[in-house]
Amino acid sequence: GVQRLGDHDRDRRGIARMSAVTVAVNGRSTSVQRGSTIAELVKQLGLVANAVVIEFNGEPLLREQFSTTELEPGDAVEIAHMVGGG
Repeated sequence: GVQRLGDHDRDRRGIARMSAVTVAVNGRSTSVQRGSTIAELVKQLGLVANAVVIEFNGEPLLREQFSTTELEPGDAVEIAHMVGGG
């Protein structure tokens, strides 16, 4: 299910849960697991990393940085799909 920011205690059975953070993706609030990377976000959204361009907190992000850039609460991610053609 969807977890609220900071909702990381235990569920009703006492089992520890991973916490989620909220980031803005193309202006819409999106929940991701704490510690998720841009690469994991792209996959979660059903996109292909080689077919998108990403701006992270107002700065272009190199594709090589997708797997090493961790998302934090409040981050802003803009994703644009590259379109081929001529």
